[in-house]
Amino acid sequence: MRELIADMYITLDGYAFGEGAPAYFGYLGPDLERRIDEDVAEPQVLLMGRKTYEMMWAIVRDQPVEGRDLMNELPKVVFSGTLAEPLEWGNSRLANGDLVEEVRSLKAEEGDTLRTIGSLSVVKALLKAGLVDRLRLMMFPQILGETGREPLFSGLPDINLDLVETGVLDGRLVALEYHPTNAEPMG
Repeated sequence: MRELIADMYITLDGYAFGEGAPAYFGYLGPDLERRIDEDVAEPQVLLMGRKTYEMMWAIVRDQPVEGRDLMNELPKVVFSGTLAEPLEWGNSRLANGDLVEEVRSLKAEEGDTLRTIGSLSVVKALLKAGLVDRLRLMMFPQILGETGREPLFSGLPDINLDLVETGVLDGRLVALEYHPTNAEPMG
């Protein structure tokens, strides 16, 4: 059975996005860049919603990005009710059925790790369904009280977590990894 990792970048007050906030909330540094490169180099299947797909495809397509070839080579499953096949980004397939059932089916197959990058609505649905095996949060030292949009934790049920790893990147970002204790059992 495949493992599902949900990666989210959030501010201290739990926002995944801020009105007018720059990429990485303006805190991109060498440790974070190295972590991103290492994560992309791992064999995996990326799961994403339409907004993340469009944003990531625009970045990889239009800008010289380190690791671009790796991102293009990774298989991607895009959950959307509005996009249509064929998707422009290579190695991408559209999943427009039930998100939870599709991911449950993907987890039951043998293969590479499943991983979300961003895609707040996808992550929230998978957390609600108990399908996330590892929740990895990159916490940025910022409070977006007035401009914060897309709070990660609102609307979720109570979820118990076991902290399994911590780290500090670039002397200011806190990396936290949790295992939800009420997730569906693997295998």
